[in-house]
Amino acid sequence: MKNLATETIKRPVIWALLLPEAGFRSQVMGLAEALNDLVHGTVIEKNVDLRVPWRYLPSTLCPLPLVGLTANSDHLVAPWPDLVIGCGRRTIPLALAIKHLSSGATKAVFIQDAKAAAPEFDLVFPMNHDGLQGPNVIAVDTALHRITPEKLASGRDHWRARFEGLKRPLIGVVLGGSTASLRFTEACARDLVAKLERLARETSAGFAITPSRRTDQHALAVMRDFALRQPNTWLWDGENDNPYFGILGLSDALIVTEDSVSMVSEALIAGKPVATVPLEGHARRHKLFIDNLRAKGAITRFDGTLPPTSSVTIPNATLRAAGAVRDLLGIGPTVN
Repeated sequence: MKNLATETIKRPVIWALLLPEAGFRSQVMGLAEALNDLVHGTVIEKNVDLRVPWRYLPSTLCPLPLVGLTANSDHLVAPWPDLVIGCGRRTIPLALAIKHLSSGATKAVFIQDAKAAAPEFDLVFPMNHDGLQGPNVIAVDTALHRITPEKLASGRDHWRARFEGLKRPLIGVVLGGSTASLRFTEACARDLVAKLERLARETSAGFAITPSRRTDQHALAVMRDFALRQPNTWLWDGENDNPYFGILGLSDALIVTEDSVSMVSEALIAGKPVATVPLEGHARRHKLFIDNLRAKGAITRFDGTLPPTSSVTIPNATLRAAGAVRDLLGIGPTVN
C-alpha cells in the first residue's frame, strides 16, 4: 500500500494566488511553474482580490481576509494546499490565513517585500534593494519571471522568418508605459528615437520594436513615425501574435524602458546585452533596482551606442527561489 503522506510530499498541491495586476501574476506563475518542473506537483491558479475595506487595511491587521474576497474571486476553502504563493500586498493576509487555517500544514511563500508580515511566512523573496533581512529571507537582484529556455527557443522558431530581413545587429526595443510615478512622455519617446537613429547610423542596425498595452499613445505615435521612415525597422501593431519571446530570443541586444522591473529582469534572463531608457518622474524602488544592476555592471543606460556585453551574470532569481522552496518542502537540493 502506498504511503499517502509520502505521496502528498512528492506531488505537492500548489496554490498560486493571482491578483489582477500583470506584474504580480507573472512572478507568482513564474515561481509556480519553475517549482512544478522540480517537484512535479499540481499548480492551481486562484484569481483573488480583496474588496473594500479589506483591500485598504494593513496586511498584518486584516481580520477574516477570506471573508473580504471580491465576488469574482475564486473560492479559498479546504482541502488546503501544501504550498501557497503570493505576490502583492493584498495576498499577504490571504496566504497567512490559509497557513493558519491549515494549522501550519500549508507552507506560505511571498514574493517581494512582506514588511512587518515577513516573519510569519516560511520564505520571502524580496529584492536586494528592499533591505529586508531574516532567517526566512532570500533577497534577489531581479524579479521572478516566466522566461524559460523552451519559451525563448519557441519564440526564435516562430519569428525567425519574419525578422530575417532585418539587418544585424538586431536590436530589440521593449516599450512599457506610464505608471503612477513615471511618465513615458512624448519628449522621452523623441529622445529615444534620436538615440536609435544614432545607433542606426553608426552600426546599420535593424530594430524590432514591441510596445505593451501600457504604452502611451503619444509615445507610440512617435515610435510609429520612426518605424515608417527608418529602414530595417519593424514595430508590432498590437494585432495577432505577440512577438515578445521572438524579440528576446532573436535580438543581439535589448533596449528596455525602466518603468517595469519585470521587463528589465526578463531581458537579462534572455542573456543579451541590456540597456535601459529612463522615463520622466521618480520611483524610488525602480531607481534602486536600476542602480543596483548598473553598479554590478549587468546593464547600462542607452546612450545611442550598441549596448555592451556584460561579463556579469545575474543569478536566475526564479530558479534560485524554486530550489529554496523545494528544500522547504523537503524535496531535493537547492538550485544555485
